[in-house]
Amino acid sequence: MAPGALRPPGPMTEWFEEWFNDAYLHVYPHRDDADAERLVALLVRTLPWQPGWRVLDVACGEGRHARALATAGARVVGLDLSPGLLARAREETLAPLVRADMRLLPVRPGTMDLTVNLFTSFGYFDRDEEHAAALAGMVATVRPGGWFVLDFLHAARVRAALVAEEVTTLAGTPVRLRRRLAEGGRFVVKDIELADGRRFLERVRLFEPGDLAAMLTRAGAEIRHRLGDYDGAPLAESSPRVLLLAERE
Repeated sequence: MAPGALRPPGPMTEWFEEWFNDAYLHVYPHRDDADAERLVALLVRTLPWQPGWRVLDVACGEGRHARALATAGARVVGLDLSPGLLARAREETLAPLVRADMRLLPVRPGTMDLTVNLFTSFGYFDRDEEHAAALAGMVATVRPGGWFVLDFLHAARVRAALVAEEVTTLAGTPVRLRRRLAEGGRFVVKDIELADGRRFLERVRLFEPGDLAAMLTRAGAEIRHRLGDYDGAPLAESSPRVLLLAERE
């Protein structure tokens, strides 16, 4: 860890510390600025959006959502643990960017109009207590009457559509992907092998929408909208995403 990086005590290296780098961007090239702008446009028309809102983008990655939020008039702060992705973000993102672990946010409580955690930037930890505490910490950054938005995978769709192994071409390079369910279906594990021989592991907790909503409710946020895609369709069994828009009590 670099000096000054904020994270709680734990294992020396966790899988997400190694994975979220340029290789990650190589495997997800379709998650681009246009995709981020589509999601931000949904938030602007669904929330009581006001230009000048203070917005915290937790797990901002290379900054695509932070840029879209800033274009929509927000005063954005981006936060991420990956030095590599933050370096990429600084190339194109004018918003302040901070390196920190989402389990130990360096943000004063009640100072944000909106805090967001987007594109399945959650579910990475071993214990559900860590997940609940991380969500509670994010909600705590929001002022009373402000908003928290969680954009997560839809567990039922992931289980139903799981492809055990495939070789595909991403950004012009072959990539081998192996997927499996672990711990009785509680986690989805993806083994990624790049053409140059590098291998990475992705391990995400498959929370049901009701479990996510319950954690947010316990953290003091009232769910106002349950959406299933970036066009704003209601959450349904066939929805590709789970978007929970919650108001801080």
